[in-house]
Amino acid sequence: MHVINKADTTWLLISSALVLLMTPGLALFYGGMVRSKNAVNTLMMSFVCMGIVTIEWIILGYSLSFGSGLGGFLGGLNHIFLNGVTSNPSKDYAVTVPEYAFVTFQMMFAIITPALISGALVERMKFSAYILFILLWSIFVYNPICHWVWAKDGWLYKLGALDFAGGTVVHINAGISALVAAFVLGRRKGFMREQILPHNVVLTALGTGLLWFGWFGFNAGSALEAGKLSSLAFITTHVAAASAAFAWMIAEYIRFGRASTIGFCSGAVAGLVAITPASGFVGIKGALAIGLIAGALCSYTVELKIKFGYDDSLDVFGVHGIGGLWGAIATGIFARVGAKGLLLGNFSQLLKQILACAATIVYSAVLTFVILKLIEAVIGLRVTREDEEMGLDLTQHGEEAYKV
Repeated sequence: MHVINKADTTWLLISSALVLLMTPGLALFYGGMVRSKNAVNTLMMSFVCMGIVTIEWIILGYSLSFGSGLGGFLGGLNHIFLNGVTSNPSKDYAVTVPEYAFVTFQMMFAIITPALISGALVERMKFSAYILFILLWSIFVYNPICHWVWAKDGWLYKLGALDFAGGTVVHINAGISALVAAFVLGRRKGFMREQILPHNVVLTALGTGLLWFGWFGFNAGSALEAGKLSSLAFITTHVAAASAAFAWMIAEYIRFGRASTIGFCSGAVAGLVAITPASGFVGIKGALAIGLIAGALCSYTVELKIKFGYDDSLDVFGVHGIGGLWGAIATGIFARVGAKGLLLGNFSQLLKQILACAATIVYSAVLTFVILKLIEAVIGLRVTREDEEMGLDLTQHGEEAYKV
């Protein structure tokens, strides 16, 4: 019989609060990077996930993600409305903490993932369409991939693919969906013809600090215990974030002769993204390498939107999609704790990571496209040209971030 450990329970509850804090942090991070006339709308696109996804998770999401599976592809309905969930330890997932704590921790992941996508949608999407999108996306995209990777009978879990805290489930998933959404929605008015600049760098820097702080719960909390594994995930998280921020800054110096605050902040997030799937599997040297490569790689990748002409407004694909992809593959290279990667002679682990990435990309891209096209046909996706010109704060919410 499993017994509740108070230290583990305390750490998981604290971690849940830290991960929830990341969503307001993301709101500030994104909110500072848009034009002032769209600041409120951008904030709301993150905050509304805290309401909608919570309800979805309680009613259906947890059951579809961690319930008794349907062939390893999707959970069943045995935990609908949290049926059968108690304050006792879970025999499958969190054997030293109350199952309610595990449900809550995983709920915070489900909340922030669709919020990440909003960075590619800002300044032009109807708020009503966005609400419908995150609800459908959570049910039909997030929950199945979560089950594949983290449920005990999930097909990627049984295959042996490694994802400590959400490289595939959260970041590749959100990044690829953001790229698809950018193509389906089309460009913002004036994109590539006029400068569209961040209106408040201070907000973005503050959001970065909250994200960095909360990410310790995101990664170290995924150990589901207070001990050696959480300590490892904690330090590797910080090392990767710091090294990626430094690498992005150096890349900017090389290309532009200066280092920007936005660049440093984006680099830090890229490092946090990349270390997420690897944080409990790699050592300090591996974390350093993952971070340095992530910072340099993502700093160049975000320029693809200029080359190919798609309007991923806040570089969700460049940071989360590419950062998550690199992190998931890097896990198969540098893993040495609890699993062996390529550097320890296990080539098969790298192949498993690549397969997990490919499956996530294909499924996420196809389902996201279908969901967006369905919404477009029913209620439309974009605001009118006049509303876009006026700004979504007034047209979608009747509010202004700043009174002149």
